[in-house]
Amino acid sequence: MSEIGDKIRLVFRESTVYKNPANNEVFVGRNLPSFVKDYLIATHIDQNGKLRRDALVRFLDEHIPLNPNAIRSRLMQGDVITLLTRFEISTNIAKNKTQFQIPEMGIKMADTEIPQHIVDQNPDDLIDGEKWGIIKLVYIPPQDKERGYIEMSKYKPFRPLERLDLNSFRECRKKFTTDEWIDVLISAMEYTPSAFSGKTQKLEFLARLLPFIEPRLNLIELAPKGTGKSYVFGNLSKFVWLIGGGKVSRAKLFYDKSRKTPGIMLHHDLVALDEIQSITFTDTMEMRSILKNYLEYGKTNVDNYEFMSECGLILLGNIPLSEDGFPMSDNYVEELPEAFKESALLDRFHGFIEGWLLPRITNDMALRDWTLNVEFFSEVLHQLRTATEYATIVNQSIAVPEGADMRHLKAVKRIASAYLKLLFPHVLNKEDMDIAEFYTYCLKPAVHRRDIIRRQCANIDRESSFSKPMPIFELK
Repeated sequence: MSEIGDKIRLVFRESTVYKNPANNEVFVGRNLPSFVKDYLIATHIDQNGKLRRDALVRFLDEHIPLNPNAIRSRLMQGDVITLLTRFEISTNIAKNKTQFQIPEMGIKMADTEIPQHIVDQNPDDLIDGEKWGIIKLVYIPPQDKERGYIEMSKYKPFRPLERLDLNSFRECRKKFTTDEWIDVLISAMEYTPSAFSGKTQKLEFLARLLPFIEPRLNLIELAPKGTGKSYVFGNLSKFVWLIGGGKVSRAKLFYDKSRKTPGIMLHHDLVALDEIQSITFTDTMEMRSILKNYLEYGKTNVDNYEFMSECGLILLGNIPLSEDGFPMSDNYVEELPEAFKESALLDRFHGFIEGWLLPRITNDMALRDWTLNVEFFSEVLHQLRTATEYATIVNQSIAVPEGADMRHLKAVKRIASAYLKLLFPHVLNKEDMDIAEFYTYCLKPAVHRRDIIRRQCANIDRESSFSKPMPIFELK
């Protein structure tokens, strides 16, 4: 146990969990995100961090079975089954009913129904989109020419953290130095802080959290394989949706015209398009047009439907490196799909993460220490998204250069606000802020990340205004 681990446990108390990679062996065969694993470990662990393994195995066998394909046959045989699972909700307007599906268990939308009284009891939860919850399933046999179906007879949202006190979290932050807090955040992402070679590497790794904490922050990360991109965006938050390659449609992301239902970007804080080189759009020109509007304004039109959301978008891809560990070409957009090789679209992304600065993830980097519970940490990031104090501080602190490009200005302010929330959440007004730290940890990296986007746009349009250097942002 490290000194920072001891301090995290002392300061955050019940919001901590002991991470031991050996505990994950109990989950073998079950593909569960970290926020679910942390909940299960926290409820099956003693005060010394020792896992009550047998009790957890019994819970898993009963509620998260190793053979999910057997669920349907068990239901047909009359079993009543309670599961802790991910499922998807859809409102069937034509048939006036709410349905669900659990793809991992072979339970399809057409074979299910949620009674109206269950929907009425959970009006804010049982809306279209992906959910995690504890659900009770029963099979309703065919009656009067109506075919049989699987009914969700009981539902409890997966919400281990019923209440979060952001002010208490801010008070806890005050007890750490900036360097200590950087290590707290690294450990909350389930990695050992000492495994990183220095502060630059740590801060580049933490940049992955920026779109978790800032509304509609759109980023691009290119990195060599094995640097943990998929893990971070697929495991740390139920508010993030990871798409790993394949075809992506307007209906999936924004709006399905045939079903008249909004897409996944309505119900999440962030959508990550992983393995971006292998992603194709069903209609490239349509998606490019929709993305331009959405990334710029947070809304777009599909026929007569106006889609609006605060969901961010991040593109994740691989990039080949030279022997010295840097990209083989200064033209990074060569690694993006054709749809993004247009400066007008690329310019709408706020910043860039230089993933080649990060180490390849090894077994030794897995945390073995006390840290923040992932469910608690993800809820903090989620709630800080709507905290407006930080944007106010940024506006009060940055002197706007004369004639500054509006997209550069918006991007720099948005990234700086995200850094302020992430690294200094306890600072709620300009007077309490260390101006030197704000410049070093917020403004300077925000300008740098935006400048990479500018330079990539200049690679596409060499005779355009992108060839001009970034305006000089100064502190008031």
